[in-house]
Amino acid sequence: MIYEVNVRQFNNGGTFQSFKPEIPRIKALGADILWFMPVYPIGQLNRKGGLGSYYSIKNYHDINPEFGTMSDFKEVVMAAHNEGMKVILDWVGNHTAWDHPWVTEHPDWYVHDNSGKIVTPWDWTDVAQLNFKNPELRKAMIQEMKFWVDECGIDGFRCDVAFLVPRSFWEEARTALESRKSLFMLAEMENNKDIDPNPPGYMEKAFDAYYGWTLHSASADCAKGKITGREFVNKFTEARALFPEKSMMMSFLTNHDENSWNGTVEEKYGNHWQVFSVLNYTLQNSFPLIYNGEEANNTKRLQFFEKDPITSWADTSRYAWYRTMNQLKHTHPALRNGLWGGKEEVLKVTGGDENIYAFRRTSQGQTVTVIVNLSGKQQWIQAVGDRTLDGTEKTYVKSPVTIKHIGQGMPMDGWGYAVIVD
Repeated sequence: MIYEVNVRQFNNGGTFQSFKPEIPRIKALGADILWFMPVYPIGQLNRKGGLGSYYSIKNYHDINPEFGTMSDFKEVVMAAHNEGMKVILDWVGNHTAWDHPWVTEHPDWYVHDNSGKIVTPWDWTDVAQLNFKNPELRKAMIQEMKFWVDECGIDGFRCDVAFLVPRSFWEEARTALESRKSLFMLAEMENNKDIDPNPPGYMEKAFDAYYGWTLHSASADCAKGKITGREFVNKFTEARALFPEKSMMMSFLTNHDENSWNGTVEEKYGNHWQVFSVLNYTLQNSFPLIYNGEEANNTKRLQFFEKDPITSWADTSRYAWYRTMNQLKHTHPALRNGLWGGKEEVLKVTGGDENIYAFRRTSQGQTVTVIVNLSGKQQWIQAVGDRTLDGTEKTYVKSPVTIKHIGQGMPMDGWGYAVIVD
């Protein structure tokens, strides 16, 4: 499980030192990896808002003084390592701030329009587009990435808008970086064909994991009744089938972009979040994310360009859920990712309607069977696959039911779920 850290908004302190005491708690939730959003100095020129975007990088090898010092960051990395966790940094390779030294020292490292002006991607007016056709830029970018591996001992990178940077660069960078140590590489992309007609190819050599954007958007639509459960399943199944079997899909109920721009977990899922969390933890190759504050039911959209800290850390009611699901993910061999876990076998459901989805995964003689009700209608299920349900199943997690039934089968409330372990 990966835990995303937004240092600026994590708490009132908004520094590495104020975050550091939380590391044991996050480890206790079951986190394996801490992903830090960009920690670098933010550009002043064309800055958006009062504090600017974390993704407008003024210097790739220094620390944003808002967060503390390089020494403070190294202490956090060491504390995470001491807890047995890995640390990955958000890497912004597609663009820099307008006042990054490269703009004046190496203008040929940037993309220019027909009039000779450096261009900005989309409406991101606070950044300048880099040109990866320039071999010298590639060398310099790899050196900047090596700095964090060598100086701070980080364990990988989450690569911002990876699909806008040529796959050949990421493959070159990974080869060079892994001369230092084995790294974990997460790409912010799914089937994005902006510059490469074969996005899944990024997973062959450059990256270990990609974003499950289709799973996320379809789950939110399903929760709001915009699509049926069957349509939801079809959408994410088709999207996953495009990618290599070894690659992992980072799944999430929220992240920094979704929270700030598109809505909180509460806004998107209401009271139905658990059924989709079950899928995030149990689907084949699914690699679950917690965004800071999610475990404390943060119901606030955090501002992106201003100081806007999470203030609702007192709610610990969801901690047990995440500890439980992470324990299952960590210990059951069928739920391992890549080529090491069990493949997803979709099961025929007897009883219920098309909004019931069931599958099982088996590895090393152990099986996990997952049943979810992707509608608000209470369902009565007699069997899944060749297994008759009689109420004696060993359920790891199960949604409560409001009425009791007598006889064979499994009652399941609207938006209910059951995870059966054997």
